[in-house]
Formats: sequence, C-alpha cells, structure tokens
Amino acid sequence: MKKLFFIFAVFFIFAISLSAQGKQDVTVVNKTGVIINELHVTPSDADEWGEDVLGQDALDLNEECDIEFDPKEDVCLWDLRIADSDGNSIEWEKIDLCKAVKIVLHYKDGKAWADIVE
Repeated sequence: MKKLFFIFAVFFIFAISLSAQGKQDVTVVNKTGVIINELHVTPSDADEWGEDVLGQDALDLNEECDIEFDPKEDVCLWDLRIADSDGNSIEWEKIDLCKAVKIVLHYKDGKAWADIVE
C-alpha cells in the first residue's frame, strides 16, 4: 500500500509541475554576433515594451536563456527586442510563443532574422 501511495504522490507532483509552466515558455539563443544586454518581450498588441527579462545579466554570444511565463497568460503573439551595450536594438515581431520552443536570434550584414523551433 505504501508503494502505491508513493507512486501516486510522485505522479501528482509531476502533474502539478507540468501544469505550472506557461504555454509560452521559450528558450532564446544568441547567435547575433553581439552581447545582448537587454531582452524585452511584450504582447504584439501592446504599446510599450515590458521589463528587461535578463535583469542585470547579459546574454553572451552562443548562450541561451529560458523565458518563463505565468501559466495563466493566454496571449500567443509576442514581440521581442534586444539591445547591446551601445544602445543599438533589433526587434522581431509577432512570434507565436504558443508554438515556439526555441528562438535562435541571428544578425549579419545589417539583416536580422530568427529561426523558430516548434
């Protein structure tokens, strides 16, 4: 009986942890060629950028960071903005974070693009 209770408890904890994740949770990979000092994510229909999700950290070349959303968040289309230490910025618009698992950011020869892994 104890073994059955233990198995049920482990399953219950696992189910709760899965439900606590936002459907928009995503990993961002920096392949831009610059160190990212700020990373802002905001719903596509918003008028202002949200807070810097990196805080005081920076995202070095070829590094990645995980962005976690509130599980109650229901918006799927998001805009993303990065800035370097000189204040130069790049924006990507209308990324469907309900489908994306990973976003690989690129910048070369004045052109920015993102590879979206679903």
